[in-house]
Amino acid sequence: MAALCGPWDSYWVKSSESGLEASTSPQQHNTTSEEGMEIDCQPEESIVSSFDEDCVVLGDVKDMRLEAEAVVNDVLFAVSEMHVSQSLNSASDVAYINVETREGNRYCLELTEAGLRVVGYAFDQVNEDLSTQYHETVYSLLDTLSPGYREAFGNALLQRLERLKQNGQ
Repeated sequence: MAALCGPWDSYWVKSSESGLEASTSPQQHNTTSEEGMEIDCQPEESIVSSFDEDCVVLGDVKDMRLEAEAVVNDVLFAVSEMHVSQSLNSASDVAYINVETREGNRYCLELTEAGLRVVGYAFDQVNEDLSTQYHETVYSLLDTLSPGYREAFGNALLQRLERLKQNGQ
């Protein structure tokens, strides 16, 4: 059995003798590898790479500016607009990303080693008084902000599943 997993806990696809199966339920799918180990997904079968795979490491510190570019590239297909802020100062330990959801809501996101969080409700806006939850991944954050993102991600997953089915995999 092989699992095709996105970087999101709430989407999974699996292939077995009984056919292909997809889920958009809020659960993580585990499967067993040929070696008998339980795993979340096979990295070589990942539909969308997580930004950790694309990160650039400087010593022991990720360069958040480059990490932010990888985040944008991973999810641009599922939002209306997304780019790394050019007017807010990014550094090796922090970067800012502007995102407009499919619903038309705009956010300024802060990316640090702690994760991503909303720091403003307009592009290039940082509200120091805003105390929002950190998310480990952009997928988790956008899942909470945008039903349109969730739908686009699910549709991309199902299209990938259909291509695999057509190719006999």
